[in-house]
Formats: sequence, C-alpha cells, structure tokens
Amino acid sequence: MPLIEALAALKIIPVIAIDNAADIVPLGKALADNGLPVAEITFRTAAAVDAIRLLRAVQPDMLIGAGTVLNQAHIEQALEAGASFIVSPGLNPTTVRAAQALNVPMLPGVNNPSDIEAALELGLSALKFFPAEASGGIKMVKALLGPYSQIKLMPTGGIGTANICEYLAIPGVIACGGSWMVEPELIRRGEWAEIGRRVREAVALVR
Repeated sequence: MPLIEALAALKIIPVIAIDNAADIVPLGKALADNGLPVAEITFRTAAAVDAIRLLRAVQPDMLIGAGTVLNQAHIEQALEAGASFIVSPGLNPTTVRAAQALNVPMLPGVNNPSDIEAALELGLSALKFFPAEASGGIKMVKALLGPYSQIKLMPTGGIGTANICEYLAIPGVIACGGSWMVEPELIRRGEWAEIGRRVREAVALVR
C-alpha cells in the first residue's frame, strides 16, 4: 500500500491549521527543506482548500493530506485542490464509502475495539488513533493491537518530542501526527526559521 509505506518512511505527519492560505508557501518550504515533505492540512479553518491548492502548486512532489474531513463535500474539495489522502477524526461509514468511491486513501479516527471492527468491516486496515493521549495513549495502542494485529495505526493528539519515539517503537504504529512543530501561533507570526528548527529536531529524533 503506497500511502502506508510513504507514511511509515516519514514517521511524522505535521498536522496544520492555517488561517492565511498564503502562509502555506513558506511553511511548505520550511517542512520540505528540513526533511519532512508531508503535510496534513486540516479543514478546521476556511483557508484549508486554498492552502492545499497552493501547496500542491509550489511543492508538487509533497505528500499532502486533508485532515478533519467530515463529509463527502470535504473530500471532493480536498481532491480538487490536490490532496492525495484523507484523514478524519472519527469513523463515519458514509464518509469512508465516499472516499472509497472516489478511490482516495482515507485514515478515519478510531479509539476503541468497536470502531476498529467497523473499520475492518469497511475494508480498512490503516487507521488514525485519535485523540491518542486522551484515549489512553501508549497503553491503549498496545492493548488494541493485541487482538487486532492486522491493523496499522497513526496516533495523533497529545504527541510531541517527549513521547513520539515510544509510540513509534510499537509494532503496528506506522507514523504519528503532531502539531508541535507547526503550532498555529508560530505560523501566524511567520516564524519559519523556528518551524524549520523544530522540524529538523523532530526528524533527527525519530531517525
């Protein structure tokens, strides 16, 4: 599965909430130049679609995902803008089927056995574990991967430099989503050098 292999190679997926779409250009450069050519741009802000489109134009080889996708309309907007994968906070079978019909990879959010079994019923095996720390963290991930060893998880939520390596050490965890290196306030202030420093630090930590 190409997406899973790509995420596993990168190990860290920056989760980005952006207010001004134009900021994605220097932000994308800070990510790519410092070893992390990937971005999950969330639909938490109105700038998401324009930011995806801009990033695809200036960084055509970057792995770009759309996050906080809640419905088919979001999927269609993300794809039209140039996103190559979809991430959602929860498991909505209608949204999953819409992504499957459009042939776009999707990682829906799960945090319990029932969600996982619903995902397996939909033919999914790569899932987002969210919100990771609030849902039991590393202990919960290990507990879930016991009976469901066929799945791959991308924990997101409350992950940073203090715990990411412990998550990534778990067999079955392919990557972690995080926003500590791309905090909204850093983006708003245009602190691209600081973002680049954090990205370099994160990449060195997990590799």
